[in-house]
Amino acid sequence: MKHALAVALLLCAPLAQAFDLAQLSAQLAKPAVVRGPFVQEKHLRALPQPLTSKGRFVLSREHGLLWQLQTPLQQDYRIDAQGIAKRTDDGWQTQPGQDVAAQQSRLFLAVLKGDRSGLERDFELQLSGDAGAWQLHLIPRSLLLKQIFTAIEIDGGDLVERIELIETQGDRSVLRLPQSQPGAELSDTERSDFAAD
Repeated sequence: MKHALAVALLLCAPLAQAFDLAQLSAQLAKPAVVRGPFVQEKHLRALPQPLTSKGRFVLSREHGLLWQLQTPLQQDYRIDAQGIAKRTDDGWQTQPGQDVAAQQSRLFLAVLKGDRSGLERDFELQLSGDAGAWQLHLIPRSLLLKQIFTAIEIDGGDLVERIELIETQGDRSVLRLPQSQPGAELSDTERSDFAAD
């Protein structure tokens, strides 16, 4: 009898501890701020080598995402509930939001913040792994997203580490976030960037 009970408990244990979407969302939403470097590779069918850009990002649970490209060119973007803005000599300028870049930017924000409801509205989500090493597979639901993406693969641990966007045309983008660090609050400069119009 004891043996049967032990087997039953072992069989039930994985179910009780299964890592689910609610836990993943809570885990990703925990830090108030996440900062780090990024490396983005755009693999185009027409080119033998990927186009690579590098920079830094600052994600604020409260305010949004600062995306600071450093190479091959320097350009800062701010992505928040109002949309996408680009830093210019005259301050932050709102960008038109219907292109692929806008879709990708909103997606990055939803993924990095662990915005499950935002993702589930646009994608079917399939999660595997555990809290220390997980993979999230996204299949587009809407007609617009189906025209752009075949699928999106996201890998991570405590934080998101890699996002791969597989496009319908055969191109793909890979975003690596190799050394992201959680933080408690924004710096004065970051706060001012989020507040500026």
